[in-house]
Amino acid sequence: MKKKKSKKINPNLNKKNQELGQTKNSAKLILFVFGIGPIIGITIFLYSKGFFNPPNM
Repeated sequence: MKKKKSKKINPNLNKKNQELGQTKNSAKLILFVFGIGPIIGITIFLYSKGFFNPPNM
């Protein structure tokens, strides 16, 4: 008969999952900064130049 292997909790696996979570969070933060940041910057720039004001006739 074959012996069943007992499953042991690997402490390294748990550590990798925590590091992966931190990597995902930092990736989300970087995507937010570089994705939304330029849009906000361009909007502020255009607003300061009067782009959104109606033309005067």
